[in-house]
Amino acid sequence: MSHLLSRLLLACIALPVAALMASCATVEPARAPRYAGYLFVYFGGDSTADGEQIRYALSVGNDPLHWRALNGGRPVLTSTVGEKGVRDPYIVRAPGGGKFYIIATDLRMAGRDMGQWWVVQRQGSLSIVVWESADLVHWSAPRLAQVAPEEAGNTWAPEAAWDPLLGKFVVFWASRLYVPGDKDRQQLTHNRMLYATTDDFRSFSEPRVWHDPGHSVIDATVIEHAGRYYRFTKDDREPRDGTPCAKSITAQRSSSLTSTHYEFIADCIGRGAIGDGEGPLVFKSNTGEKWYLFIDEYGKRGYVPFETTDLDSGRWTPVKDYRMPGQPRHGVVLPVTQQEAERLLAAYP
Repeated sequence: MSHLLSRLLLACIALPVAALMASCATVEPARAPRYAGYLFVYFGGDSTADGEQIRYALSVGNDPLHWRALNGGRPVLTSTVGEKGVRDPYIVRAPGGGKFYIIATDLRMAGRDMGQWWVVQRQGSLSIVVWESADLVHWSAPRLAQVAPEEAGNTWAPEAAWDPLLGKFVVFWASRLYVPGDKDRQQLTHNRMLYATTDDFRSFSEPRVWHDPGHSVIDATVIEHAGRYYRFTKDDREPRDGTPCAKSITAQRSSSLTSTHYEFIADCIGRGAIGDGEGPLVFKSNTGEKWYLFIDEYGKRGYVPFETTDLDSGRWTPVKDYRMPGQPRHGVVLPVTQQEAERLLAAYP
């Protein structure tokens, strides 16, 4: 023990209890800044001309179940590149807190009929749309970044997580992969999860297959807790195939973010409380040991929240008292500080 630290501790012992908190606080390690609310980043669907653009909502204080739309519910970011429409946005805070990135699917479905869903999985964009910001309000111009290989038919629902072991961001998304040179894309194939790594969301490593159970999976999202990564993915099989957990969420875990062998936790998450579900988003409470999982009951109520106090249990309880900002589609929730929340309210009253 150093001489200086010994003197500090002896001084603390000699103080009355009332003075201890104020005079000896310097002995304790600095704490991370406490978050004061949540930012919800989402898109609004494809039923309106501006639906497939980026929208914001802010929680009512630290209550992640009651939301107010910012900017009057209108888009705060609009894509002018690629297909000029964005879906499935995801926001990530860079380590150190000095920068934010939003990435999204480069896709516009407004004005297309349902049959086009097959077309855009064969001849869709190979890129994601990227914005970056230092304050959540002022953003760079959107840019395209190709992440999928040339044999991919689509690049859907990109997300990113910082991997401290790699010292890089891991970006992951869903793609159908076709035989190289098959320009007509008539091969029977399915969506699987791929990933690539990046330092700056400009240059990316060669993509690798991350999760391929032999059938279609999309919309993976990940949260880290106590050295483990918990992954939630949509089982995109059709119910007519006789699979009871089709169109619902599966949970897995791994001690390595980029592992191709995640351990099974539970499937059919949400089944019974909601119908078909997709676009899961997961985040930890700012105020306690609780996690929230929002599942998009598409075609019906939109996002429905669930909660748990044990990520390893696979048991998620539906929440009854909640209010969403309109009917948000596939998005993400980011904890924000008091200063960030005030800045957002000032910019988008």
